[in-house]
Amino acid sequence: MLKLEYLQELLIISIALSTITCTFIQKTKVLFKTSKYLMIYSFFVNIICGILFCKTFTTIDMSTSLWVGLFSFIGADSIYKTLEGKIPSHRQITNK
Repeated sequence: MLKLEYLQELLIISIALSTITCTFIQKTKVLFKTSKYLMIYSFFVNIICGILFCKTFTTIDMSTSLWVGLFSFIGADSIYKTLEGKIPSHRQITNK
């Protein structure tokens, strides 16, 4: 039987993690001269951060934290593309 509540918890954790990793990757992608290896870099950043995040803030075991990293990798890209240009900048928010 599929543990839907547990899956939902993992997805909520990965949403929080993907926000952090997406920002980190956007800030550090200038280190690459070409975007050829950016996907591999993003995958490893998400997996490593997923493990560290889960070990620090949850009681999730190692294998499940790999799933959180994978969900974060899959979701970070689509979340960024969905929200790109739709979120106002800090300057726009403070001017209102």
